[in-house]
Amino acid sequence: MSSAADAPTGALVLLAVALAALISALVTWTSRPLLQRYALARPNARSSHRIPTPQGAGIAVIAATLIVASLWGATTNVAIPPALVAATVVIALVGFADDIVSLPVLVRLVLQAACVGAVVFTAPETARIAPALPLPLERGLIVLAGVWFVNLVNFMDGLDLMTVAEVVPVTAALLLLGMLGDLSWPAVLIAAALCGATLGFAPFNRPVAKVFLGDVGSLPIGLLLGWCLLELAFRGQTAAALLLPAYYLADSTITLFRRIARREPFWSAHRTHFYQRATDNGFTVRQVICEVFLVNLVLVGLAILTIRAAAPAITTFAVVAGALAVAFVLRRFSRPQRC
Repeated sequence: MSSAADAPTGALVLLAVALAALISALVTWTSRPLLQRYALARPNARSSHRIPTPQGAGIAVIAATLIVASLWGATTNVAIPPALVAATVVIALVGFADDIVSLPVLVRLVLQAACVGAVVFTAPETARIAPALPLPLERGLIVLAGVWFVNLVNFMDGLDLMTVAEVVPVTAALLLLGMLGDLSWPAVLIAAALCGATLGFAPFNRPVAKVFLGDVGSLPIGLLLGWCLLELAFRGQTAAALLLPAYYLADSTITLFRRIARREPFWSAHRTHFYQRATDNGFTVRQVICEVFLVNLVLVGLAILTIRAAAPAITTFAVVAGALAVAFVLRRFSRPQRC
């Protein structure tokens, strides 16, 4: 951990956001012809797109994130955990292989669990969320939650700009919390670089998307974002760590349990997430993205409120308000749009 004197200034962090955006945009733009040739996602009955679209631009997002965060960490003497960097690279390679040849489900899960486990079990023993539990049990539960989070980010990346509408507000909130002293500087640098890299990718993914992230992007984004939220939870801010990704958590988890209850092959591709049902119910892609972005802004405000107020009553209010806000959006998405 870096000292206060070594911590990056606000100007340097904002510069990191801009640099990551520039690198991500340049790599995305230059790689599109190659992706068009070797990584084309063709539409099928479960797709939200209608024309063949190259995928794999997540390479640009992850490369920009790791390069900028690592350089800034070295410059400011802020240590980015080596296990996190290595796990991100490995899980990106797993995603890239799955984009090209479609790996078996069990192989993907084992490799993902190994990556998440490498990050979780190398965290300091003093970093705890539930100290009443034995440390191995707590870490095991965190690994399970981490594998689910990595996959749910992938599952939710099924609409133009959807990941942008999720990642940008959450990482911007983490960046702000870091500037206020409520998050570790390594997590702030990762959040800042990921925010910038996602912004650099956004122009290429706006409807109608010219390129998709692919698993090579969505899986490691889930790992990096999950680690930042875990760092927040390690600081005793579990409510905020759950509020920030609450829409993604609710949409994906409710959909998973519904599919299990219906005895459907929940591991296979489908179009039953709430955001997917919304487009079938008459919502335009832009409407869905705007509503997801707006509810995420509400969740960001509530998460910051729980931390700055530091009062149990306020935290309870924020959690209930966040749950109601998410439930309102999910209900809207599940019903036909009125003319």
